[in-house]
This record gives sequence, structure tokens and C-alpha cells, in this order.
Amino acid sequence: MTPRIFDLNRREVLAGIGTSLGASAAGLMAGGAGPLPTAQVALQARPATLALRPGQPATPIWELAAASHIGNVRFKRGDRCEVVFRNDLPVPLAPAWYGLDGTPVPDPLAGRAPTAPGSTETSIISIPNAGTLLANFRLFEDRLNQPARPLPVIAAETSPVATDRDEVLLIEEWRVRPDGTALPPGRDPKDTTPLYTLNGRTSFELSASAGERLRLRFINGSQRSVLAIKLESHEVQVMALDGQPAEPFPARNGALVLAPGARADAFVDAATSAALVLHDGNEARPIGRLAVSGKLERRTPLPAPQPLPSNDLPEKLDLRGALRFDVALGPADAGWARTANFSTASAPAFRAKTGRTVVLAVKNSGPATTVFHLHGHHFRLLDRLDDGWKPYWLDTLAIEPGQTERIAFAATSPGRWLIESVVTDWAAPRLVRWYGVE
Repeated sequence: MTPRIFDLNRREVLAGIGTSLGASAAGLMAGGAGPLPTAQVALQARPATLALRPGQPATPIWELAAASHIGNVRFKRGDRCEVVFRNDLPVPLAPAWYGLDGTPVPDPLAGRAPTAPGSTETSIISIPNAGTLLANFRLFEDRLNQPARPLPVIAAETSPVATDRDEVLLIEEWRVRPDGTALPPGRDPKDTTPLYTLNGRTSFELSASAGERLRLRFINGSQRSVLAIKLESHEVQVMALDGQPAEPFPARNGALVLAPGARADAFVDAATSAALVLHDGNEARPIGRLAVSGKLERRTPLPAPQPLPSNDLPEKLDLRGALRFDVALGPADAGWARTANFSTASAPAFRAKTGRTVVLAVKNSGPATTVFHLHGHHFRLLDRLDDGWKPYWLDTLAIEPGQTERIAFAATSPGRWLIESVVTDWAAPRLVRWYGVE
């Protein structure tokens, strides 16, 4: 549901992540064929705590964290990365990488088995595109005993971007019981209280100097809710969605609406101290603050924001010659399965030949907004008359009840790829299917 308080039009209703399914695991293990890695990172699945209630004991949670350094993981486009993953949780897990199109990554559902408790796995992944990515355990919701925090992953552009600072703003939602414990998604949230954090805090402050240009990477790391985030008293220039450059446009009233897992990169020229306000569809609440002081001295002013460097997605799509398929969301379609029951022996949602344009009519016949996520490829959201598309790429889309949205993508990456569907209800199960590109 779109929060009315922000009065957004369709252009500002953003939606968001992608990971590979079905790519061969050959060559992924450390020591496999191919050039040597240009970057290394150690990831860890581990217990943690979060201060969700002021004056009360911290809440136990699980998290995916960068074990080798503090902060978010940062790569550069074109890197070939050695990833060492250590599982220090009591259930088999593997991180799913969202936002990497068509790249071989360790397959946590359809190929390589998840990592056993107390074990370590090493793999090699490639970073084909710059952008704001995410890694998390949401494909393993059925086995989580605690809600798990995701890990932002930044792939930097190979050419400079005209900003003074680059900041990640990770929004998360929690359902907290009266005893202070937190409920994992996919369970009945009866008798719990919804809470929200920004970068792990219930009240977050970002300091800046007047005149400083910030690149703010907004991530909706929540599990079920479409959320709106608004920076008051500033123009927020949207530069990228779901890790792919967009034609720059201003977010109406400085607000962005993000589906679970969606990302939006925005440029903001800091002018005055202002509140960051979150709306969950029911009410607005302050969640943070931009604190502006002093003035940034520079010899020459920064130019007006220019489009981010392309990730080489196709400029045009052949809609007339496209393969067309209908995809119905939700359990009413027998093709969907819970992640714990997923098997590539099931029938695919569709198959396409490599190089063809694919148009999907994605229908939500259910009574609640449902979030659709396509792995392996980014897509264009088509205009209602099928005579064009919106000037951005997405990998996630929130579809309202009774609506059908049509999307198009170029099937450039052979393999088996996952589709996710989840209703915006904390108790709803995450459902999956797969599609093939041959």
C-alpha cells in the first residue's frame, strides 16, 4: 500500500534484488580455472544483538557480517572476488547475493549445498556491474530461529562520481515480543510490536557540512513491508534503482518508496538539518536525522548531477518480437513452493532462448500487495499501452491486489534462475519458482 502522506506518483514508486540460480558451480571453488582474484572478503553467519528498546536488554538476532573488517563490503566493477564464508550458526546456510546479473555465484537452492554449521566454504564470484547490492539469508527463512540482518554490498564505478561522500542507509523492520525477543519472518506476529531501525539504530544521525553532496544508498532491508523514506527540506535526486543507473529524476517531496529488498541511490546537497521520516503504510515516524553544520569550502562548485556510468544493459528491447508469458503470483498457482521445498525438478515458470526479449505479465490476484523479484536479470517496467518503458531498470516490483504489471528484459544470461514472490504480511511464506534461459 502506498503511504498517502507522501503523495507520490507512479514514477516515484520504486521497487527492489537478484541472485543467480542454476549457474554451474564449476570453477567457483577457490583454485578453479580462471584469473586470480582481485579482491578478497571474509563473511560470517553469527549470533548478534541489537538495541531495539531503550533502557532494556539487547535483543538476540542473527546476522551476515563482514568478518575481516568493520562496515559494509565494497568491491569495484570488474573485480573477481574470493569469498570465504564461515557459518557459526546452528543451521545450514548460504548467503544469496542480490543485484548480480548473470554471474556465477554459489547456488544456495539449486546446486551447491548450503554450508553446514561450524564449516567454512570458499568461492569465487565476479562483479559485472557497479551498484548497490545486498547479501542475505532470506532464501532460508524456513530454518531461521532468529531474524537475520542482511549485509549491504557496494560495487564502485570504475570512473569517478562527482560526490563528496558515499553513505549506506539500511532500513530494517522487526517484530518484537513482550519478553524482548524478536520473531523471524514467516511466523504469526500476534502480540508483537513492529519496530524499525536505520543502520541498526532506532534513532540515527548523519552529520554533514552545508554544501556537501552526499550519495545516499537507501536499502529497504525489511522482510515484508513496502516502506517510504523521506528526507525533509531537501531535493532528493534519484540516480539509480536496484543497483542500475537511471535517468536522474527528483523524488517527489524528497520521498522514496521501496519494496522489500529494493535499493535507491540518491544525490543530496546538504543544506540544513532535517528529519528522516519513515512511513510503513499506517503511520509516519522519525527514524533519523541529517545534522548539517558549518560549510564545505571548495574552489569550484560541483556540476549538476550527471547520469551514472552505464552497466551496459541494452538501450533498446525488441518488444514486437518478444516471447510473452503470464506469471500468476501466489499459492493459487501450483508452480510455487516454499524455499524449503524448492527443487529444480519442478516445472519452470517459462523457458527462453538466449538473446530473446522476454515480456512477462505478472498478475497478483490475491487480496494483498505482493512483492515479485526476478533473479539473474534486471527488467524494464512497461507502460500500460506497451508502447515504451520507464526510464530505469528494476529487479523487484510491488504489485497491488488485483493488478497485472508487465515487464520486459533481455535474456542474456544462460542458466536456471529464481523468481521470488512474497505477500506483504509478516506471517506469509516466501515462495519461489525458476525459469530457464537456454
